Amino acid sequence: MTFVRLTAFILGLSILSAATVINAQESQVTPANAQTDEEKLKQQEAFEKKATALLEQVVGEVQLLKLPENRIRVQTAAGDLLWKHNEQRARSMFSLAADGVAEMMRSTDGDLQRSAAQLRQEVVLTAAQHDATLAYQLLATTRSLTPIADAGNDFRRRGPDNNLEENLLARVAAIDPKLAAQKVEEALGKGQYPNTLAQVLGGLESQDKDAATKLTAKVVSKLQSENMLANVQAQMLALNLLRAGPRPAQNATSSSPVVANQAMVNIAGGPVLAESSFQDLLNTVIDAALRATPQTTNNQRGGNNPRGRGNFGGAQAVGQSQLTDGQIEQQNARRLLVGLQGLLPQIDQYLPSRATAVRNKMTEIGMGNNPRLAFGQMNSLMQQGTTDSLLAAAPAAPPQLQSRLYQQAAQRALDEGDVDRARQIANDHLDATTRDRVLQKVDFQLIAKKVEANNMDELRQTLGSLRSDDERIELLLQLAAQAQWATPEQKPALAAPGDTKLALKFLGEAQRLTNRRANSYQQFEQQLRVADAFASLDPARSFEVLDPGISQLNELLSAAALLSGFEVEIFKDGELLLGGGSGLGEMVSRYGQQLATLAMTDFVRAESSANKFQFAEPRIFTQLAIVRNVLGVPQAAPINNGFGGRRFGRRGR
Repeated sequence: MTFVRLTAFILGLSILSAATVINAQESQVTPANAQTDEEKLKQQEAFEKKATALLEQVVGEVQLLKLPENRIRVQTAAGDLLWKHNEQRARSMFSLAADGVAEMMRSTDGDLQRSAAQLRQEVVLTAAQHDATLAYQLLATTRSLTPIADAGNDFRRRGPDNNLEENLLARVAAIDPKLAAQKVEEALGKGQYPNTLAQVLGGLESQDKDAATKLTAKVVSKLQSENMLANVQAQMLALNLLRAGPRPAQNATSSSPVVANQAMVNIAGGPVLAESSFQDLLNTVIDAALRATPQTTNNQRGGNNPRGRGNFGGAQAVGQSQLTDGQIEQQNARRLLVGLQGLLPQIDQYLPSRATAVRNKMTEIGMGNNPRLAFGQMNSLMQQGTTDSLLAAAPAAPPQLQSRLYQQAAQRALDEGDVDRARQIANDHLDATTRDRVLQKVDFQLIAKKVEANNMDELRQTLGSLRSDDERIELLLQLAAQAQWATPEQKPALAAPGDTKLALKFLGEAQRLTNRRANSYQQFEQQLRVADAFASLDPARSFEVLDPGISQLNELLSAAALLSGFEVEIFKDGELLLGGGSGLGEMVSRYGQQLATLAMTDFVRAESSANKFQFAEPRIFTQLAIVRNVLGVPQAAPINNGFGGRRFGRRGR
């Protein structure tokens, strides 16, 4: 039986190889550069007109959705998408969404209230992309009915209202820095220190340098006068500002000051402090941190207690006596010292006279390496490091990161064309499963390099010898990518520059292998990868790959609806939650996003495929994704806003 299936596979590939080339030549679309600018403009205008009509259809169907969560998400997305074309209607959509959130918040159902909190973020932050004043109005309309105590002097998580206000402040800073600066002034007057203040200063700098300089000076002055051991908001803001480093001088070159933790630059919004202000604030933070004393084991959780939240200060245990002000300040001092650990390179550079005292205090307190800092540095290295630097760093990395570093080193060696070294790294340092996966990539790359006109039979034999269709699809996708995009040194020998015919040949066989009922999400993912590869070469073939998958997703959704309450919980009151976060919902989202990409080439067929979703919820999601992609409206809200955590947004290609 195995021999018969293998023979059929090879024979099928032989026949389809020739047929695919012919079909590719017949169905290949006209290259984009063959269109004139005027034709492109007309096509885009036609697509936008269709997208607007589709959006109106979606808005008209929103009342078909029973769940308030789903209606609010669609209304929010509609407001975002309508803004450019019909601002008044968009404002109405945002208002309806906010009214829905307020209604949910009045419910006595705890789950509904928690959902309302997330939806509130989506509504307010999405509106903030267009109109800051409207966003603050919606914030007030949907304010929590339960008073939240001010947590400014507590290290624990702040209330949802405070967190949302800070996120909103950061969003407003991008579109209306002066209004954001006004909000900062109001907060400072109340003794509050928004964590997103750095973004405000950065945005104000781009519009009004004098105003930014004055506000920055006021912030630094207020922080210096603050008791940071009694006000954690001030402490966190100071550390965020310092982590970004000082603002480079106007004539700064590539030898600009070192940033201790590049990941934190994005959080802080980039350097906003002049060097003198940076040094003053750093001195203030060091003074506070040096007041830390070793922690005893009988006064609070933390320290050597394995149940504490870290080594240098933790939450108060339930049933424990209330901490004194002095104990709280010592917790905060140790936490501040931990923050300074990531700033040691900057202390060495700007305040070298204080570096020894800081290190001595860390030793006195018993601080080891900061695991968070180590993880941040290792992640940065994995993104930018060379094979040699990755191999050098791996032995000293935290145990849970060592395998990833070695795996990345093997991948980097493979990218550099050194397959022997990649193989050696895999054999010497990786566990069996990871090693086999890396070695398979090595083998595939070697096969791809050897593809020539006179050894296609050898390729067919190789494909037939692989253990599964999954491996065959993986190899064919790699061959197609190299035929179309790789450098001449990496291309298969048969591939001419821009050899789309050969790429289509490989993809045609991959399509045949994916034309089956998926029995796992991995196989759905393979269908999506094949469809995505076809998208730029032959969009019609991409639709051919996607449509059977949509049919199977319909079957799975129907089964999930039938089992809802027994085995699965992705439906609520018979309706699929747009923010459900399930594996099935995630796959529906992926198919919808792929159709949104294809809509830029064939809007009519993309809309037709979207309509093949039998449930209203995935169909509406896909339609909104298509509209967003065609209208070119980005989704910037930093919260989940769609199936499986995805948003009604564009997916980068």
